[in-house]
Amino acid sequence: MNTSILIVMLIVSIMIGFLGLVAFLWGLKTGQFDDEKKMMQGVLFDGIDDLNEAAKKEEKQKNIQRSKDEQNL
Repeated sequence: MNTSILIVMLIVSIMIGFLGLVAFLWGLKTGQFDDEKKMMQGVLFDGIDDLNEAAKKEEKQKNIQRSKDEQNL
């Protein structure tokens, strides 16, 4: 084969690989591969009691953090 053809094929191959890498990194950065429903599935199937318990747990954690912050002052 002609050397110039091999060089052109190599350069084109490297450029296509580079464009694929850039597209993949852009997808990771913008969250294109994240599952949007993953976080909401648990909430959709939880009952009212489960959601109330989670809210109480969160409020309790906030109160504990507030009391720790007050003790540090």
